[in-house]
Amino acid sequence: MTEIWINELRTILAPEQMYPEEPMSRHTSFRIGGPAELLVTPTIEQLPRVMGWCRQQAVPYTVIGNGSNLLVGDGGIQGITIVLGSRASGITVEGTTITAEAGALLAKTAHTAADAGLTGLEFAAGIPGSIGGAVVMNAGAYGGEMKDIVSGVQVLTRDGEVTVRKVSELEFGYRHSAIMENQDIVLAATLELARGERSAIEAEMQRLREQRVEKQPLEFPSAGSTFKRPQGYFAGKLIMDAGLRGFRIGDAQVSEKHCGFVVNRGQATARDVDELMHEVQQRVREQFGVELMPEVRRIGEFL
Repeated sequence: MTEIWINELRTILAPEQMYPEEPMSRHTSFRIGGPAELLVTPTIEQLPRVMGWCRQQAVPYTVIGNGSNLLVGDGGIQGITIVLGSRASGITVEGTTITAEAGALLAKTAHTAADAGLTGLEFAAGIPGSIGGAVVMNAGAYGGEMKDIVSGVQVLTRDGEVTVRKVSELEFGYRHSAIMENQDIVLAATLELARGERSAIEAEMQRLREQRVEKQPLEFPSAGSTFKRPQGYFAGKLIMDAGLRGFRIGDAQVSEKHCGFVVNRGQATARDVDELMHEVQQRVREQFGVELMPEVRRIGEFL
């Protein structure tokens, strides 16, 4: 099927935008994941046509960004995997407003804001994700969240219509937005920031960067915080108090530096991570009666 798909998609995409049997370990921060049957890297302008083709041909599709919050199964992903990355990463500044395409990295967007003397995005400078994914999950850190700065989001609806969602339609909550349920695909986000002193903005970004390096296990691949923060608790402390610091299955390990992170010590499989997460959930539930909910998104075929 892959060759047929490639031939038909040539009317939309260039050959260098299509990758058959592409290892997803190359496209996730966990460095884990089996092959995508066909991975494509469209521009924002090409995306509606690619999506239209998928719907017409009844080909299953999966849309991802920078892969920083994903656990992809060892069996890979069936159908078309659409990566909104560097080909869909334009950033424009107009006054105090930044418009960033879905594939634009948060760090690059934050630095663009700093260069323009705009404050409000400092919290995102160290988050290793893209604008699209950050909007979908209302990403946040150090007291800031995307909902604080997003003024509108351009989306492609499941019916193939390009439209703009107002903030009131997005239903932002803790690591949640309405996009998680309505199957919209983020094309671009408009961020409303404020004027600030460039030196002060850069100093704050540096402070948060140092804090992140000090507290997070950046020396190993991971998908960031593995579990959402339970009401009234901190996931990392619950896991530590359950005696799970350094707990390991295969090459998947609860970080010794920060128990809220599961890291890949080198050759971890998705199955290793999956089993470790279930064990952590079970032990925390048994000892403290608290249900840990995954923050990491699980996609693909798990063997």
